[in-house]
Amino acid sequence: NWNLLETGTSTMTKCTLTTLGAMMALVSPATGFITTSRPLLIRETALSMNKKTKPRKSGGGGGFAKKATAINIKTKKKATNPDFTYAGSIRPFPQSPTRIIDPAADLSLPDYAIDGIPKKRGSAYEIEIKTPEEIEKMRKSGRCAREVLDIAGRLVKAGVTTDEIDAAVHEACVERGAYPSPLNYRNFPKSCCTSVNEVICHGIPDERPLEDGDIINIDITVYLDGYHGDCSEMFCVGGKDAIDEKGRKLLQTTYDCWIKSMELVKPGVNYNVIGKTIEDYVKAEGFSTVRSFCGHGIGSVFHTAPNIYHYTVNQDLQEMQAGHVYTIEPMICEGFADPYMWPDDWTATTADGGRSAQFEHTLLVTEDGVEALTGKIESSPLQFWEEESAIREGIWLGTSKDARARADELRTR
Repeated sequence: NWNLLETGTSTMTKCTLTTLGAMMALVSPATGFITTSRPLLIRETALSMNKKTKPRKSGGGGGFAKKATAINIKTKKKATNPDFTYAGSIRPFPQSPTRIIDPAADLSLPDYAIDGIPKKRGSAYEIEIKTPEEIEKMRKSGRCAREVLDIAGRLVKAGVTTDEIDAAVHEACVERGAYPSPLNYRNFPKSCCTSVNEVICHGIPDERPLEDGDIINIDITVYLDGYHGDCSEMFCVGGKDAIDEKGRKLLQTTYDCWIKSMELVKPGVNYNVIGKTIEDYVKAEGFSTVRSFCGHGIGSVFHTAPNIYHYTVNQDLQEMQAGHVYTIEPMICEGFADPYMWPDDWTATTADGGRSAQFEHTLLVTEDGVEALTGKIESSPLQFWEEESAIREGIWLGTSKDARARADELRTR
């Protein structure tokens, strides 16, 4: 989801309207966001602070989307401004000092670890086909990310702060010889993202204690032996019974639309089926899908081609091929899916304060389907939405023959 929009002082989204006649755009007086009545068409044109520029020949995004497609004017206000209006009940709490990794530590560091500036860029258009050696490294980074995510998830309970979760994530990464990829990526101050209730994504861990009834997404990416592994999952503070019926439906719908889209992944399939599948499913359940953030290609570069849209795109995109590796990570909202940026320029919440949910895997397209490189392992917990899924019950590891066999083994453990 950090791939669609670039951060920094000069770059915005790679999505733009093809023509005014191609869609109807309205500015909501309530939120200040541009809203659309038809699906967007995609064109390779960049918007640089609302000014069109020529597309770059390389980059593949940039990740950690700091600004939404339609910027809320309040993002220009400083964090100390007491007049900033928050959309929901979540507020920023104090943050502990950024955790530091010794540059001399015995682990590989991404090129942004010291100064916060990513230097290596993948192609903006050409989707990399990973070699067997690269795939093996990505299996290891994916397994590492899963182990760390499971550790973080076990800490979720009332009274625990997201900063405590971040500390555990940081330690678990380093213990495994991995660098926590979010740390100092474009100056992000923590080692993971923790997004609670109405926070769509990029929530910064802080000293707010979790409360019974909260829903939280923990987003983990690790950099191991030169390759990133990226995954996220929802957790319920207090368990299923602490969540109201609408919240449980949001979680179930988000999980099921995600699984339904991943079930379609295989060589020869157009990438546009992912977004259409997700949007059609959630709209039928009364929810909305975020358009301002997307999934992304991943490998030795944190974010690269392809962009994975979680909404309907009315034109052909590229076709999937064996060896493609990317994330699918839909963000689904109770109400409006317009992002509302906090003054920290990272935290994106819903504009109306409604809750948001998200799941994410790093996926490998195989000759016979797809495999989740960040799939669950023997010690991973089984969540209620997996047990009650209308798409596929139990742990999902992919559609390939090997992935199905491993999932069957986990079911009988």
